[in-house]
Amino acid sequence: MTKASPSPPGEIGHLLIRSLSLTSRYWNLPERTAAVLQDGWIRTGDSYYQDDDGYFICCGRSDDMLKVGGIWVSPVEIESRLIAHDAVLEAAVVGRADDDELIKAEAFVILDTGHTPTEELADELKAFCKTGLARFKYPHWLHFVDELPKTRDGKDPAV
Repeated sequence: MTKASPSPPGEIGHLLIRSLSLTSRYWNLPERTAAVLQDGWIRTGDSYYQDDDGYFICCGRSDDMLKVGGIWVSPVEIESRLIAHDAVLEAAVVGRADDDELIKAEAFVILDTGHTPTEELADELKAFCKTGLARFKYPHWLHFVDELPKTRDGKDPAV
């Protein structure tokens, strides 16, 4: 059985599940058990929201989420928007504090073949994000890079 934490439709919440086949505790880790198991429900560590049609959409791991302006933001959502642009091959988004210590999105982008990193393209990508996402989710800083960190087998280390 699964359920979403009490979050209004469109607002990101934590996925909780309950099943007879779930663990009853973490071995010799009472603090971890207390943090994850709650009244028979296990907090999966995944964040979801419910769309207007009632479907649950995965936003990524809860510990990867950014709190921007008091609202949870999924870096995966911003990355997906960036790679929807024909100039972008890969993207990674992290949180960064601005001069007022408020967290904002910062993007690192690998361009697809035939595209050149320019300030105009960076502005275009920011505007592209603003039109496809809530305005506060756009990357305030955007950097063009040649590669992103990967594990030895070529996977994104955040996955």
